Parts: sequence; C-alpha cells; structure tokens
Amino acid sequence: MSVQARLDELGITLPAVPAAAGSYLPFVRTGDLVFTAGQLPFVDGALPATGKVGAEVSPEDARTYAQLCALNLLAVIDAAVGVDQVVRVVKVVGFVASADGFTGAPGVVNGASDFLVEVFGDAGRHARSAVGVAELPLGSPVEIEAVVQVR
Repeated sequence: MSVQARLDELGITLPAVPAAAGSYLPFVRTGDLVFTAGQLPFVDGALPATGKVGAEVSPEDARTYAQLCALNLLAVIDAAVGVDQVVRVVKVVGFVASADGFTGAPGVVNGASDFLVEVFGDAGRHARSAVGVAELPLGSPVEIEAVVQVR
C-alpha cells in the first residue's frame, strides 16, 4: 500500500506547509536524504497551546501536539519529494519545552514516533533523540524535526 493510500485509509489530509518563520528552508535534500526544519504543532496557522510541559501543558496534550508536529513534517516531505517517495524514516529529534523537574520528554515525543510508524509501518521506525529544553519558538510546547531516506 502506498503511503498516500495509508493516509487516506486513516482519514488524514496533509495540511499546507507552514511558512518559514526565519532565515531557513523548510527542507534540504542531499542525495537520498531529506532533512526537515523543526516543525511546530500548527493547526490552520496557529498553535493549539503554548507553555511548558509539566506546568501549563499536560504530558498527554503535549503528546498530541508532537503528533501534530509529525503531521506537519509529512506535509513538508510531501512538498519536497512526495510522501510515496519515502523509503524510511531515519532519525527524529524532538524538543519539549519542559517545566522544572519534568523528565518525560521521551513519552511526549512518542506521539510523533508512534504516528510515523502508524503511517509508514516498519519503515517508520527510526533512531531518535528526545530533549527537554527551556523554551521553544513562539512558546510552543513541542518541536519535531526528521531525516528521511527517499527514492
């Protein structure tokens, strides 16, 4: 089954690619790898929440926001090469704006990781880093970036 067919089966429509908020590209392709810029959990151009996980944002909500970040990653990849050109997800890096003492960043980033496996199957399994940070752009609770191998 193609990735697009899987997205259709799951009832998922890719959003528009968010505009770059600075002096960078949404993706860079080199050889058979596509590197994405970090994606925030924008929905229709707005963040669904701001704040730190473990304080203003619950870990459960942050996990959902990580999935939204991954959905935005797919939109970027689709614009770059088309989602059906993805051979495998190689690496995911997740940043979680963490309240003092919050150590659950890996559980939050699982929202993105699990979503990618749901879409790509075994080709969605990847190496990963999940990092708690003090602040993220625009007060976002989560930011996710990825490297994918493409045809």
